[in-house]
Amino acid sequence: MSKNNNSVMNNEKNIKKIGLTTAITLVVANMIGTGVFTSLGFQLAGLPHFFTIVALWILGGIAALSGALSYGELGSMFQRSGGEYHFLEKIYHPFVGFLSGWISVIVGFTAPIAAAAIAAGKYSSRVMVDTQLLSVDYQEFTMKGIAIVLTLIIAFVHIGKMKNISLFQNFFTGLKILLIIILIVFGFILANAQNIEYLPTKDSISAIFTGAFAVSIVFVMYAYSGWNASAYISSEIDNPRKNLPLSLFLGTIIVILLYVPVNAVFMYSTPANEMIGQEEVGYIAANYIFGKTGGIIMGLLISIGLISAISSMTWAGPRVIQVIGEDYKTLKFLGKKNKNEIPAVAIFMQTAIVLFMIITSTFEAIIYYIGFTLTLSSFITVLGVYVLRFTKKNIERPYKTFGYPITPAIFLIVTGWMMFFIVKDKPVTALYSFATIAVGAVVYFINKFVSKKSTK
Repeated sequence: MSKNNNSVMNNEKNIKKIGLTTAITLVVANMIGTGVFTSLGFQLAGLPHFFTIVALWILGGIAALSGALSYGELGSMFQRSGGEYHFLEKIYHPFVGFLSGWISVIVGFTAPIAAAAIAAGKYSSRVMVDTQLLSVDYQEFTMKGIAIVLTLIIAFVHIGKMKNISLFQNFFTGLKILLIIILIVFGFILANAQNIEYLPTKDSISAIFTGAFAVSIVFVMYAYSGWNASAYISSEIDNPRKNLPLSLFLGTIIVILLYVPVNAVFMYSTPANEMIGQEEVGYIAANYIFGKTGGIIMGLLISIGLISAISSMTWAGPRVIQVIGEDYKTLKFLGKKNKNEIPAVAIFMQTAIVLFMIITSTFEAIIYYIGFTLTLSSFITVLGVYVLRFTKKNIERPYKTFGYPITPAIFLIVTGWMMFFIVKDKPVTALYSFATIAVGAVVYFINKFVSKKSTK
C-alpha cells in the first residue's frame, strides 16, 4: 500500500471549501430521502399502533443523534474526507478501514441512490397511471427509465464546479424541507382524523419489545441514514473542527423534528389498511389530505424532492472511493480528479454500480441489504469512540461527544438489537452482507500482494 497523505493534504488546501449551511443541507438531504416517504407501509404490517410507530421514529432519531454526536468527536480528530474508511483506519487498522470503505463503495451510497431513484420513478409513474397518461402495463418499465435518467443527470451535475453543485444541493434540499412542512401543517388542518388510538395502551407498549419492532427499526434507521454525511467530505468543509460536529448535530436535529410529525400526520390522515405494504405512502396520504388533484401535485413534488437525496449521496460517496484511490497503489486511478478538482472517475464508477442495481433489484431487498451492512460499519465506528478514549487518551479532541459515555451506548444498543433480529429473522440478507465484506477482504489482500511484488 502506498500512502501519499502529505501530498493529499497539500492538494486539499486548494479545494474550494463549503460553509456550515451547505454541510448541514448535505446531512439533511442525505437523511430525507426514500425512507420517510416509503417506510411506514412496511412498519404498519407488523405494528398497527399509532403510539408504537411514533415511539419507533423517536427511538430511531435518538439513535441517529447519538451516532452523529459520536462521529462529531471522530471527525474533529481526523479531518480527512472518507468517513468510516478514514476513521477505522486510524482507530483499528488499515484493513478494517478498507473493508468499511469497500462497504461504502458497494453498498453505502450506491444502494441508497438506487433506492431513491427507484422511489422517485415509482412516485412519478404512479401519478402518470392515475392521470391515465400511462398504462399500468408499462409502469414498471417507466419507473426504471425515470430512475436511470435521474441518476445520469445528477451525476453529470456533480462533475461540474463546486459552486454549482452547492447551489443545486441547497435548492433541492430547501424544496424538500418545504414540502414536508406543507404535508405536516395541512395534514393536521385539512384531513379527516382516522379512528385510531393515539394514547399508549398495553398492546402498543408491549409491541415495542417484539421482533417486529426490532425489524421495523431497519426501515427507520435507513430513513435516518445520512446523519454522518458531512464526515465523508471533511476536507471540503471550512473549519471542520467546529463545523463538522455542528453540521452532524444540527442536520440530525432538523430531520428528527420533521420525521416524527410527518409520520404522525400520515397515520392521522390516512387509513392504515391503505398504506400497509405500499411504498408510495406519501402519495397515498397526500390524496387523503389534498384530494386527488392536490395528491397528484404532491406526488410529483415528492418525486422531485428525492433529487436532493440522490444528489447528496452522489456528492459524498465518490469521496470515499477517491481517498481509497489515493491510498492504494493498484487503485490509484480511482483518485483521479477533473479540472474542477472533482473525483470524476469515482463518480462514474459509483454511477455504473447504481445503474446496475436499478436494473436488477427491488426496493425492499435493497433496504434490508443496506440496513444490516451499513449499520455494522457504523456500529464498529461508534465503538471506536470508547476504544480511542483508552488507547489514545492524550490525542487532541477539538470536540468531545456530548453525553459520553451514554450517547455512544444508546447507538450501540439500538443498532446491535436491530442487527441481532435481522440475523435471526432474515439470515440470507445477513449472509449477503458478510459475502460483500468477504469479497472486500480478498480485494485488500490482492492489492497488498501486488503492491509488495511491485516494490521488489
